[in-house]
Amino acid sequence: MLRRNIRLRREYLYRKSLEGKERLLYEKKRKIKEALEEGKPIPTELRNEEAALRQEIDLEDNYTSIPKTHIDDEYANATVRDPKILLTTSRDPSAPLIQFVKELKFVLPNAERMNRGGQVISEIIESCRAHEFTEVILVHEHRGIPDGLIISHLPFGPTAYFGLLNVVTRHDIKDKKAIGTMPEAYPHLILDNFKTKLGERTANILKHLFPVPKPDTKRIVTFANRSDYISFRHHIYEKPGGPKSVELKEIGPRFELRLYQVKLGTMEQSEAQIEWVIRPYMNTTKKRSFIGNEPEPDDKRKRNKA
Repeated sequence: MLRRNIRLRREYLYRKSLEGKERLLYEKKRKIKEALEEGKPIPTELRNEEAALRQEIDLEDNYTSIPKTHIDDEYANATVRDPKILLTTSRDPSAPLIQFVKELKFVLPNAERMNRGGQVISEIIESCRAHEFTEVILVHEHRGIPDGLIISHLPFGPTAYFGLLNVVTRHDIKDKKAIGTMPEAYPHLILDNFKTKLGERTANILKHLFPVPKPDTKRIVTFANRSDYISFRHHIYEKPGGPKSVELKEIGPRFELRLYQVKLGTMEQSEAQIEWVIRPYMNTTKKRSFIGNEPEPDDKRKRNKA
């Protein structure tokens, strides 16, 4: 098993190393295609390679013409089988952290919760690879308050590190009749305002935690991004008066996520390449959003309308 994982990791890194060459070749072919379609002369720097490139263009179809990236390799099997998730905590978890992880288990379909005990991260990851888990989620805390969430995709990554804020669990709400029971149907996903390249990457990581739902399911999970803070909300809806009347009911839990690092590897690989990380100077860039578009202030909207 260890040799197989090493071989697969080497193959993945080799395919990733070819991306730059394939992208350069794709740009050359694109320029030749554009020149032929518009009736313009072939660019001077490509005339020596024109014959070979045109032969490759003729052999390509819609599937093979666009180069694949390491992101395609990471989630290549996501459409083939449902996600299988392991949930665990930092060592010696407090009661609030255990309660939060228990509720996350019901939010995420096909999730299994494991008591951390004395196990180290590398042992957990190897065990999950052997049992064909697709994700490992590790929840941290500070003085009894959950404050960190790590999502690591298996077998090769990526790993996303989130700060966890404003956690309100179902257990904290006194009126149990108001929130009702939590259904186990696969939920519909709403991903709002993940517009940038990093936003699309973050949405890709989050959406692959959930399997494809049935069209008639009445459970909804929302990830809404505002100013790079991702709000998680969990609802069910009913139509008591027909299709035009919809009642939305929040069933919890709720929390906010703040992305601070994306790593091209699994959780235990300290040597893995960092794809994106928040820097100290980024905290002062109030007008810039890294994940989605910043909504315009109300006074600016009024001026635009005027």
